[in-house]
Amino acid sequence: MRKEPYRLHMPARRTTSVVFASPHSGCDYPDAFLQAAVIDARLLRSSEDAFVDRLFAAAPACGAPLLAAVMPRAFVDLNRATDELDPDLIEGVGRSAHNPRVASGLGVIPRVVSGGRLIRHGRITRAEAEARIAGWWQPYHARMQGLLDEAHRDFGEAILIDCHSMPHEVIAGTMPSGAAMAGAAQAGGPVPVARRPDVVLGDRFGASADPGIVERLSAAFRRAGLVTARNTPFAGAYVTRHYGRPSRRQHAIQIEIDRALYMDEQRIEPRADFEAFRALLTGIIAEIAEIGRPEAPPVAAE
Repeated sequence: MRKEPYRLHMPARRTTSVVFASPHSGCDYPDAFLQAAVIDARLLRSSEDAFVDRLFAAAPACGAPLLAAVMPRAFVDLNRATDELDPDLIEGVGRSAHNPRVASGLGVIPRVVSGGRLIRHGRITRAEAEARIAGWWQPYHARMQGLLDEAHRDFGEAILIDCHSMPHEVIAGTMPSGAAMAGAAQAGGPVPVARRPDVVLGDRFGASADPGIVERLSAAFRRAGLVTARNTPFAGAYVTRHYGRPSRRQHAIQIEIDRALYMDEQRIEPRADFEAFRALLTGIIAEIAEIGRPEAPPVAAE
């Protein structure tokens, strides 16, 4: 029997316009895919946003849906457009205008995983690529759009929170160098904060969400003691670009959480304090859900 193309966790009653989604936490690797791979399972999993769906599992209890991928990102990337096809991986695909994601092997059907490691030798057929898109990408995004349409119908707006995680080593590069800090001090200007961000919020530099909503998200994380940054090094990809329509009261914000906060990146295992961090996030999820909750109507004067 065919498995569902996604997991949808619905609240008993939707009370907020917020929708949470986790497109990269899928870890159901098909046997044929594993057999064709030239790297081991641990390296294949390096592209996953492992356990992110578990981190945001409290969303339904807060009145919001949680849509989560089943298939892994290495099999089909739900945060890419369907026309981002890699001619170096897929037979019958012509070369088109330069796309840096496709050129680096990270199209909708990836050729590589984290660190540029090749997934398999040789190409796959165009039919196989299209089957992955039809079987997994299209149902996920159809349900996503349905959830957003329902939010518009019931609340007059929709707020999509696209949930991801980021390798710790990537954000280490966002810290200012010692020379930069010394130069700022000598110039009499503000000295950059040395602590790297725990969370990066991506709104495509204001194009995918109302700034007020993004600031409320940022404030929720800060109140929990987490350092936030915006759009650097991650501003959002296909999901925020496609679904973010602030002028139509449809907002999309990408959240990237430092993996070192909750997991052992080498072993791909939750840290011993995983549940404590998830409890911290539960409070943040409740605050985010509140952003999309209609204000109570004013009480009439007696």
